[in-house]
Amino acid sequence: MRKNSSTELKDRVYILKGSSSPLTYVLPSRHTRRFPLLHFDGTSNRALRYASNQKSVFEDEQDQNPILEPVMFTDGVLNVPKTNPVLVKFLELHPLNGVTFEEFNPEKEAADEIEELDIELDAQLAARNLSIEQLEHVCRVIMGHAVDKMTTPELKRDVLIYARNNPKEFLSLINDPALAIMSLASKALSEGIITTKNNGRDLYYNLPNNKKKIASVPVNETAETYLAYFMDIEEGKEVLELVKLKLS
Repeated sequence: MRKNSSTELKDRVYILKGSSSPLTYVLPSRHTRRFPLLHFDGTSNRALRYASNQKSVFEDEQDQNPILEPVMFTDGVLNVPKTNPVLVKFLELHPLNGVTFEEFNPEKEAADEIEELDIELDAQLAARNLSIEQLEHVCRVIMGHAVDKMTTPELKRDVLIYARNNPKEFLSLINDPALAIMSLASKALSEGIITTKNNGRDLYYNLPNNKKKIASVPVNETAETYLAYFMDIEEGKEVLELVKLKLS
């Protein structure tokens, strides 16, 4: 992600992205075949080169006596004083900006953390306020058949933990209109109302007087996910109603 514009004169700190940082990391600082260092200016690709005695970061605007110095991160950090605007500009245009390194912005870091904490809180509150029916729906989608052997307190605990560890996924899940149907599909299979044959590639009714085939499961789909999809389309409405009846 690109940071603040290089036009503002101020001391800046750049950091390597990722959870671990080498003791030293030398950033490619000139255009080579091994590492093309190009910037598209809207008309053409121009070679970048950092030279401490030049006023431009573009090779075609530099004189014939550039002083090339390494751009080095130490313990994952590079400090650039406001007296070196050329290096700031070079880092801003560098193709690894936002990929390998980024400018450290305390205000933005704090705002991002607040947003993440808000999402975690929203997920925890939503998990706590689920009805028993919703709780079971969510657990069936997350944990599958294991739900059948769990008590309500165990379900609540595991959902709260899941919401805390995966807040975005959890909020997306509980807001998915297909959640209830996914839960019904899981329960229909776990209780044997519907079964699979041919290594899970075909879905069949498993009722005393009804063993008819329902549908074939496409390649790269699971029986459970496809059954949920099938019951949600017009062709599978009859299956949906029968499953609801048998589970009621």
